[in-house]
Amino acid sequence: MEFQDLILSRHSVRSYLEDPIPEDTMHFILAAGRYAPSFQNRQCWRFIVIDERELIKEMPSKIGLIGKINFFIKDAPVIIVACADTSKSGRVNGQDYYLVDTSIAFQQMMLAAWDQGIGSCWMAAFDENRVKTFLSIPKAIRVVALSPFGYPKEKESLYGKAVKFFAGSKERKQPDEIVCYNKWSF
Repeated sequence: MEFQDLILSRHSVRSYLEDPIPEDTMHFILAAGRYAPSFQNRQCWRFIVIDERELIKEMPSKIGLIGKINFFIKDAPVIIVACADTSKSGRVNGQDYYLVDTSIAFQQMMLAAWDQGIGSCWMAAFDENRVKTFLSIPKAIRVVALSPFGYPKEKESLYGKAVKFFAGSKERKQPDEIVCYNKWSF
């Protein structure tokens, strides 16, 4: 897929086929994250790949009340939890870079997946402590995001359509609403 087409066509997928993702494709997706830029190349990210059906089906009920609204993840063949070891990152201008570093890596993984016909959905609706307990993640590690990964169903679920409608997912601000040149002029 051409890069421009990849960027313009990627969207959040909430309806998945249960078809497994081939091992070489998963390696490609994970490599995309591994090659992301990071603060002083410290690579603070850590990824948990969940591919056991029982764990995936159990996850929505184990990651907190807000996680239950994302019940659709139970149909995906893989869930990846993006974590960060904050001791392996840095802080500049009052900003912790573990969030930036892990987000860049995770987005690269989502783009690599989409290039292979695999959808994803960036999720922040979870209780971090419950995710840590469920997956035995050490206290010092931060859970930044998680996402199901899988081949999209041809027909999107009613839930997926409703979320896109209420979130206005297809709406994008115009360039002059988000870009100014040479100085702040909004």
